[in-house]
Amino acid sequence: MDLPSFDGWTCPLPLQNYPTIVMGHGSGGKMMNDLIRHLFAAQFQNDFLEQLADATALDGLAEGQRLAISTDSFVVSPLFFPGGNIGELAVNGTVNDVAMSGARPLFLTTGFILEEGLPMDTLGEIVASMARACEAAGVSIVAGDTKVVNKGHGDGVYINTTGIGLIPADVHIAPNRARPGDAILVSGTMGDHGIAIMSVREGLQFETAIESDTAPLNGLVEAMLVVTREIHCLRDATRGGLAAVLNELATASGVGFEFEEERVPVRPAVQAACEMLGLDPLYIANEGKLVAIVDGEKAEAVLEAMRAHPLGREAAIIGKVVEEHPGMVVARTGIGGSRVVDLPAGELLPRIC
Repeated sequence: MDLPSFDGWTCPLPLQNYPTIVMGHGSGGKMMNDLIRHLFAAQFQNDFLEQLADATALDGLAEGQRLAISTDSFVVSPLFFPGGNIGELAVNGTVNDVAMSGARPLFLTTGFILEEGLPMDTLGEIVASMARACEAAGVSIVAGDTKVVNKGHGDGVYINTTGIGLIPADVHIAPNRARPGDAILVSGTMGDHGIAIMSVREGLQFETAIESDTAPLNGLVEAMLVVTREIHCLRDATRGGLAAVLNELATASGVGFEFEEERVPVRPAVQAACEMLGLDPLYIANEGKLVAIVDGEKAEAVLEAMRAHPLGREAAIIGKVVEEHPGMVVARTGIGGSRVVDLPAGELLPRIC
């Protein structure tokens, strides 16, 4: 196989300037996108991989159904955090990636990389939480693998999960399907997971407890699809937060996105934490929130269905898709101005999933 060529790369932080991997390459921002597009996707190139979605849709099943498959690895630190732990995060994260294609998740596989010296009670608690998360999401773990590394060569436990689901024949959700006139919806408050991780990692205390929002979103997606099949794009706003999702979809679809900052739901405690830490909640990770691009005429009905679901009670329509400034995301500020919301260049909060 020919070695990849790095000549001609033009991203703001080109990988040819990085002889080694740095934390920013896992950020969900420009550096990670550049790594994926110019190294992995270039070397593994095929029609399926070119979808560059949370889950890849595979054709050829009976009655027009398609198979959705996604894989993810979880290296969060600390292993336990307010509202969850690495086990349920691994299940929910992959269930959500499969659900973002409109599929009904069915099966998971899981791989454990365990560090020598990990307490058996700790592993037992993580595995039990995974079992509970599977039951809540309606999926089964059907295959797995276990490896152990020497003490000091891991971080307790790393988990990989692969998910498989079925996409109905009349559902066509993809990153490149946003169209001018579509509405931009979010399913709830932004930034909860990232700030919950940071609060534990840095020993921060707030007047109101901030917990991770980790949750399976497949039930919410099913409720939305009952209302209409005119849902064009879905993404769960994990690494890079809302800003990363909107930029990826705008670029893939060749359209512009505009939204009102004041319409984006953010918990007061999360907003206060971001102000104290100098962070923007638009860039902070979530693990139980989605972004939907929906036909503008169907948006209110979809919003009503979302708010009727326990995981969508704080859903909101925050903006629209426009023809202007294709590939660019613009936020309208509370004082009447506007600003470009770009992809994050590097890692804001490392090891959040």
